[in-house]
Amino acid sequence: MTDAIQIHAADNVATALADLAANSAVAVGSRRVTATEAIARGHKIALHAIARGSSVLKYGSPIGTATADIAIGAHVHSHNLGTALTRSDDYAYTPTAAPPRPAPPQRHFLGYARADGRVGTRNEVWILPTVGCVGNLAARVARIAAIRHPGRVDGIHAFKHPFGCSQLGDDLAHTRRLLAALAQHPNAGGVLIVGLGCESNQLTALLDTIPAGRRDHIRILSAQAVEDDEAGCLTLVDELVAACADTPRTAASLSALTLGVKCGGSDGLSGLTANPLVGQIADAVAAADGKVILTEIPEIFGAEQLLMDRAVSRDVFDRTARLVQDFKACFTRNGEPVSENPSPGNIVGGITTLEEKSLGAVQKGGQVPLVDVQLYGGEATLAGLTLLEAPGNDAVSSTALTAAGATVILFTTGRGTPLGFPAPTLKIASNSDLAARKSGWIDFDAGMVISEGFDAASDALLDLIVATASGKLTKAEVNEERDIAIWKSGVTL
Repeated sequence: MTDAIQIHAADNVATALADLAANSAVAVGSRRVTATEAIARGHKIALHAIARGSSVLKYGSPIGTATADIAIGAHVHSHNLGTALTRSDDYAYTPTAAPPRPAPPQRHFLGYARADGRVGTRNEVWILPTVGCVGNLAARVARIAAIRHPGRVDGIHAFKHPFGCSQLGDDLAHTRRLLAALAQHPNAGGVLIVGLGCESNQLTALLDTIPAGRRDHIRILSAQAVEDDEAGCLTLVDELVAACADTPRTAASLSALTLGVKCGGSDGLSGLTANPLVGQIADAVAAADGKVILTEIPEIFGAEQLLMDRAVSRDVFDRTARLVQDFKACFTRNGEPVSENPSPGNIVGGITTLEEKSLGAVQKGGQVPLVDVQLYGGEATLAGLTLLEAPGNDAVSSTALTAAGATVILFTTGRGTPLGFPAPTLKIASNSDLAARKSGWIDFDAGMVISEGFDAASDALLDLIVATASGKLTKAEVNEERDIAIWKSGVTL
């Protein structure tokens, strides 16, 4: 049995699959290494002596530089490994040939066909406040309406946020674009947009950003313009429920699926199990001409060239490079190093540098060709992989994935989180211990990759995705974890 995994033949470290005791013999494939100290699961053990100043290799790539001499069998982590990441904008356009396309899986899900050709995985009524001042009104209306209409639609949800007023420039634009994109989501059979009346994010301006062909299922109400705002909202929600309640589920191929892929609270096993497993699912969905959306731009720093090499054109390469450069410029403009990551939880889980985190994180995109780049609030419209502008924050980036059209989100984690978002969000644990301890949060145990292999795990996860797209509730939905977070990047008055 293997105690630690060497991911690439060139690697000079391996990742522990379980806690390793000091002075224990550690099986790494067919070789044996003696651990010179205790090493926790998910952390790295040196397979060779590594001199100070030399590169530490994982995934076949440098993940940083040794800050001290490292002996064979030693623990490799923050005490002897440091980032080598700088703000380098030196990217080369070196497109690589796309790997052979796998045979598309013969799977179908039961979804909701929309008039514009898209297919939803839920048929819900969403209430979107233009401004934080009417967030509680929206939530109250959703609670009352859900009691009025039990079982007629898949859910009635309000998505509160604190923004929409006293915002300038990009902040106001981000709020407006995000809400407008959510209002067009195929999982929303009906949408009520509630405004206050005096806010910066005016109802009419927001509605003007939505194409006329996608407004039939949208109603609006300005709270200051009516005497009884709650009654007015409920009347409109009643109307929306009546209009969409009888929409049937019909068979749809995986080409109609849009996957958002996300990782949060990663550990040292995330890049060995959960993320590459999601990458296999991404390959399968893309092979069926479905869409996959990858975001968290600051969490690809150090691995961005790998994505750029998959760009289908010079234009897509240039837009990817520009997006990454803009994020790096934001860090340095605010006096922060571009390597200001991983998080404390990531470090406890065994991830040492941003390069290591990024090389593991980009695996969620599989080998899918990079076909498009979308700015925040934009929509993925092309089959293949779309790179979406958003930060790494779990709530902000997952909301952005939903707004970009994701109808199911695959959220990998080594630490666990209860968070849920407007689109059904499947939590995929990188290790079986987390899946067992937090079974109320976790939907799928990617630890089975180690015990049963990628093929069995991929089949099982794809089955769960199809069931979820067909109506099976995620743990977050059962727990009523349904929230949004809007990206704030500018000035508040």
